[in-house]
Amino acid sequence: MGGGMALLFAEHGVTVCLNDPSEENMDQLLATAKKDGLQDRLEKHGEYEELCKNLGSPKVFVFSLPHGNVGDKVVDGLHPYLSKGDVIIDASNENWENTQRRQGKLVPQGVYYIGMGVSGGYQAARRGPSMCPGGEEKALDIVMPLLRQVAAKDSQGNPCVGYIGIGGSGHYVKMIHNGIEHGMMSALAEAWQIMNMGLGLDYDEIADVFGRWNDNGELKGTFLISIGADICRQKDEQGRHVLSIVEDKVVQDVDGSEGTGIWSQLEAVRLHVPAPSLTTAHFIRLASAFRADRKKTKEAFGGQFSVQEWGEAKKDKEAAVEGLRQAVYAAFLTSFIEGLNIIDQANKENRWSIDYSAVVQIWRNGCIIKADYITDMLAETFKDPNADRDLLHNARFAQELKHAFPALKEIVGKGVQYDAVIPSLSATLEFLKYSTNTVLPTQFYEAQLDYFGRHMFDLKSEGLGKPETGKHHFEWKPA
Repeated sequence: MGGGMALLFAEHGVTVCLNDPSEENMDQLLATAKKDGLQDRLEKHGEYEELCKNLGSPKVFVFSLPHGNVGDKVVDGLHPYLSKGDVIIDASNENWENTQRRQGKLVPQGVYYIGMGVSGGYQAARRGPSMCPGGEEKALDIVMPLLRQVAAKDSQGNPCVGYIGIGGSGHYVKMIHNGIEHGMMSALAEAWQIMNMGLGLDYDEIADVFGRWNDNGELKGTFLISIGADICRQKDEQGRHVLSIVEDKVVQDVDGSEGTGIWSQLEAVRLHVPAPSLTTAHFIRLASAFRADRKKTKEAFGGQFSVQEWGEAKKDKEAAVEGLRQAVYAAFLTSFIEGLNIIDQANKENRWSIDYSAVVQIWRNGCIIKADYITDMLAETFKDPNADRDLLHNARFAQELKHAFPALKEIVGKGVQYDAVIPSLSATLEFLKYSTNTVLPTQFYEAQLDYFGRHMFDLKSEGLGKPETGKHHFEWKPA
């Protein structure tokens, strides 16, 4: 990512001074720059002092580092050479709390620290990513002209970057972007397996389905579906579909290379925001990573619950595929809603003054969760700065989900019947059921808590009430 962004800045006329612990990494990047005709705009520097002497004023640094204490070490190393007004842009997938801690640490020195999430993968880093910066407005004023120049552009030519809010809001929003991404990816992967193993479609046929989904309707212009078609079609030099030899392991959470998925789930729980479409997507990632454990469990069970052919649905594949399209759309839209609810609660807690219109603009292109139909709805809604952030309360979004609900319900029902692996699709269905329901089984749950724990309860006759301890206890059994 860092190398791609260095070349991107150079391509836009910026002289980039490189620093990396690996001399080899810098040499490889300089060789690439030479191929691209950019060799005069990149130069490498081995020591921080030398690096800083070659920068103008104010000095602007762009980090692309592993999350965690690496960033602290780099900030400490630069500290003696920093001056008032210098700007550090942390373009890593860093934890937002680390960002805010570093911002506070640099305040006495008058140095600005911008936490900027960058999305789109290494290809976008080179050609123009979606960027999500947060921090002091004065700092953003310094760097925003450059960021607008290199950012991805939407269909109208507008840059997919904007001032998100203060503090660690930029990294926070990018973290939740990744949580939404995981929910969407899981739902689409579930649909792919149903089409392949349940309906008997081959990879090329599924590629055609994804192509149609991406061309029209609610899933039009969705990045993940677009690349899904590419993935299903791609063959290697031996003529095999590359997808056919890919193991079913997602390890990025377990190997430490990716933290945002974990943090986004922790934030949902910490802030008491139900986000099951995102959370179950994370759980299947974790289970998938430990393939050896799954093999042992399979042996203990004497077999696995294999995906079966979808019986009568195979006779009308067109109808089944349309049902899947609507189910995937419901899961995608719900993932956005759940993610935005997490952001909203964090925004209230931290008083970041997040600009939701800017968030939507950032998500319009260059990012993994690009979904034109959904972002059009979001943009229209957030034109009103006082709009209710919980989009389940919004009649337009409710109508969209209500329309897709029967198809989602049918797909989940068939998935259960034929042993399809459908964590995000089924979690989306349950989320919509209990979010719209005022008669939940938690009535009995609450009574159990009061029985053994004297946790108190509200009375139905008292109205809606708030999420706080009830005023009543019944002595179910004397102590």
